[in-house]
Amino acid sequence: MNPIRLTLFFVGLSVVLGLILWLINSLYRLYLQVSFTAPFLANILILLLIGLIGLILWTFIRYFNLFDLKKSGKRKVRRSVSSQNVPQLPTEKTEAAAVNLQVVQQQVSQIQDEVARKVLLGRSQEIQASFERNELQVAVFGTGSAGKTSLVNAMIGEIVGNVEATMGTTKLGKQFRLKLKGLKRGIVITDTPGILEIGEAGVQRDELARNLATEADLLVFVVDNDLRQSEFEPLCELAELGKRSLLVFNKIDLYTAEDQEIICDRLKSKVHHLIAEEDVIPACANPQPFELEDGELYEPEPEVVLLMERLATVLRAEGDDLLADNLLLQSKRLTEETRRIIDHQRKKQADQVIERYQWIGAGVIAVTPLPVVDMLATAAVNAQMVMEIGRVYGCEIDGDRGKELAVSLGKTLVSLGVVKGAVEMLARVLQTNVATFVVGKAIQGVTAAYLTRIAGKSFIEYFSNDQDWGDGGITEVVQEQFQLSKKDEFVKDFVGDAILKVVNPFKDMWQIEFEEDPELSELEWTAPKRRRHDEW
Repeated sequence: MNPIRLTLFFVGLSVVLGLILWLINSLYRLYLQVSFTAPFLANILILLLIGLIGLILWTFIRYFNLFDLKKSGKRKVRRSVSSQNVPQLPTEKTEAAAVNLQVVQQQVSQIQDEVARKVLLGRSQEIQASFERNELQVAVFGTGSAGKTSLVNAMIGEIVGNVEATMGTTKLGKQFRLKLKGLKRGIVITDTPGILEIGEAGVQRDELARNLATEADLLVFVVDNDLRQSEFEPLCELAELGKRSLLVFNKIDLYTAEDQEIICDRLKSKVHHLIAEEDVIPACANPQPFELEDGELYEPEPEVVLLMERLATVLRAEGDDLLADNLLLQSKRLTEETRRIIDHQRKKQADQVIERYQWIGAGVIAVTPLPVVDMLATAAVNAQMVMEIGRVYGCEIDGDRGKELAVSLGKTLVSLGVVKGAVEMLARVLQTNVATFVVGKAIQGVTAAYLTRIAGKSFIEYFSNDQDWGDGGITEVVQEQFQLSKKDEFVKDFVGDAILKVVNPFKDMWQIEFEEDPELSELEWTAPKRRRHDEW
């Protein structure tokens, strides 16, 4: 309570007490006068006196919120006790992580693969549970020969009495819970499987170790000499993810003091852009015994004090931030993975739409041959294709907008010379696979299908980028898709499908009609073909 309010409180209290005393004295005199003639009325005056005194006291207490002050004080005490027991994470990062998880849970319902959907939901729930965990995850990471397990055992030995029983010895590696003095959060140390081992089992262990390292709040990266390139690469990958690391140079007892200093300097130089100098720490987890002059075998104590001191310093100063950073990282990675799965699913569905419409477009051109291949002639077909691809990507496109996009892309194909290039390329390929008299009639339908495919692939890029052609515009997208569609292996497979789906259905019809009347006019030739196309 501030000084002014405190002064008012005492002044008010004095006035209230004075009024109560005056009221009691006045009513007492009145009571004496009335009680002789009307005892019942006198009793009512006493009750009235008690009620007035109670009302004055209640008004005074209410005005100064005395009860509320007590409650608020209790709330503050509870809050302070709570904050001492459970440290609060940085709000900005945890809120961003929570938003990412909400996005994942909304998107997961769109995934058709039931297994993938359940896995992603499970992982989102695990990350959500991590918001409430009061432990920091430390992963000991490195090759099997670097002495990771010995280092973990030495670290645990330094904290005898504060270490719980091993949490597990499964394929996830050994895990220990421990408590450091002065650190409010508990620590879980995981001895990850060794990396860079040969064989299929080694590859699986390597992948598991990297996953565990990615999910940890802090890494202890163990080496027993200068960093090899094969060790440096995973360290860089984890640092790029934002992982905080301590680099431990283990087995220093195998080197002279001079060599130790040289190797430490090399390590600091190599990782200076990733790890601070003070986070490169020498250690000896399992020193080699040696014989004394009297012949007695001496077993030195592990040297991990510097590591434990640095670990405690980092976790005390940065523990909450490390935990919040890791939660944000895990939620972002899960969001990106969900989007990749949905994008793959959408592209697969869009490819099915393109596959269907490219042959519809080929049929339209085949029954209405033109002097040259004209993309505008298939605008209606492509407009419908655009609308269906849009729906796959959650974009509702009406018929007018679909036709506008189709016509615009068709004009781009013509202006870039894609139509001419496609005709020439497919003509050469068809001449080696189809009878000569059929090529002239087949080329238009096959080319239309080919161009429809390029258009469809271009629209996938357009819709996957939120209806934006990107910095290079429609021209760059179309050129890129044309280059991808010119690859020999694709053209070979495409022409094979075209022969089955476009050329062969008309081959016998064309041959019969021309054998019966080689001089059949174009109009007379197209009429029966249209009828057969309808049947087809």
